[in-house]
Amino acid sequence: MNSFGNILRLTTFGESHGPGIGGVLDGFPAGIDIDVDFVEAELARRRPGQSALTTARRESDHVEFLSGLWEGKSTGCPIAFLVRNENQHSGDYENLRDVFRPSHADFTYQTKFGLRDHRGGGRTSARETVARVVAGALAKIALDERGISVTAYTEQVGDVRLERDYRRYDFSLIETNAVRCPDPAAAEEMAALITRVKAEGDTVGGVVTCVIQGCPAGLGEPVYDKLSADLGAAMLSINAVKGFEIGEGFAGVAQRGSQQNDLFVPAPADGFPVLEKGGALRPSGITTLTNHSGGIQGGISNGNDIVMRIAFKPVATLLQEQPTVNVQGEAVRVQARGRHDPCVLPRAVPVVEAMAALTILDHYLLAVSRKW
Repeated sequence: MNSFGNILRLTTFGESHGPGIGGVLDGFPAGIDIDVDFVEAELARRRPGQSALTTARRESDHVEFLSGLWEGKSTGCPIAFLVRNENQHSGDYENLRDVFRPSHADFTYQTKFGLRDHRGGGRTSARETVARVVAGALAKIALDERGISVTAYTEQVGDVRLERDYRRYDFSLIETNAVRCPDPAAAEEMAALITRVKAEGDTVGGVVTCVIQGCPAGLGEPVYDKLSADLGAAMLSINAVKGFEIGEGFAGVAQRGSQQNDLFVPAPADGFPVLEKGGALRPSGITTLTNHSGGIQGGISNGNDIVMRIAFKPVATLLQEQPTVNVQGEAVRVQARGRHDPCVLPRAVPVVEAMAALTILDHYLLAVSRKW
């Protein structure tokens, strides 16, 4: 299952230590002005070696578009692209050839397929997310034409956390620090924690918050393709993700229904946007006093901001010696070598945005197709 999406469908290929990572994005609308510099900038946000807080692997991550673009516009044909690997140190993984790293995909992958690429995890490596970021950047361009924005940021690293209310923060500050946190003081604490953990040869996890604004009401299906379910599937497909919630999520279970319900009221201005025939938008004249639902009710967007949180576990690859077993089931000890992220959060932010953008554009195109 190397493909994602319905009308908008991304298929990715490539391994961490192979020639490159690439993808084919099918179903992308024709006639969209494609800013390749923007796509490159999105890749730079995910790129390794961008700060002392990330892996030291050095990749230029330059994207080559092979099809689907003509004179700066999308043609409606499949968009094929490739990002070449340039800085593999495969020898760093030789001691892992016959060893299962704790909490990694080594054992499960070999159990399923009968073999595995021990060099950086092969297909299970987070390097595969390069293709997602390219496709997600294209989706963000298309969504921007429709007034829809996707913004993610680091809300928590270890025990350093922000307030849950995203409206307290200035999103323009997200890219001003290496952690991608909109609170400069908290960003310094987070960076200091990551630095300490890295010096110990250990890793630390955290939470990314993602906010989708300008999304019209009516995206999502009532039962099995709920927008919330598809967003959850998108986020849980990202390496190291172990938790997902919409709106109040798990924190809301301590409240009563009378506290959780989002009350509908007449909108003082236009209210929530609603999709009409042909994809046109009209104002609903309705809004809500609160947004505990996180912009999705009954699996369908209600026009409010879509707010979700994604929990990333600490990276499984440690630069500490640990007990494990080899492929013969014998007890051994292992210590990883090479270049690894002590915390994935800074580089995961653009990946979260990419998967959110792909999901929203896919559902947008599905909703428009139903309006003809």
